[in-house]
Amino acid sequence: MSPAEFLAFSVELAFGLVLIAILLCFVRLVRGPSLADRVVALDMMTILIISVCALFTLVVDDPAFLDIVLVMALIGFLATVALARYAERRFLDRTRETGELRDD
Repeated sequence: MSPAEFLAFSVELAFGLVLIAILLCFVRLVRGPSLADRVVALDMMTILIISVCALFTLVVDDPAFLDIVLVMALIGFLATVALARYAERRFLDRTRETGELRDD
């Protein structure tokens, strides 16, 4: 097996595994059960989509797509921070209303 064939096989295998992981994260996003689970699943899906773009960069052999990967990573980080702030605010509002520390 030549190095080029090995790289092609590895990239195809990585695409398959990443797609399976995206499907599993989508199931967790839909089923929940809590907001924290959904936020983590969404963040993981963002990371996996970024990895698909990075793998695509290897396939087409064009480093210009790495700029897209960088922008998607920054947007994903900002979205995660925003969702975490929303979850924290929701938790604090609920504890003020009920007077008990409970995380759903």
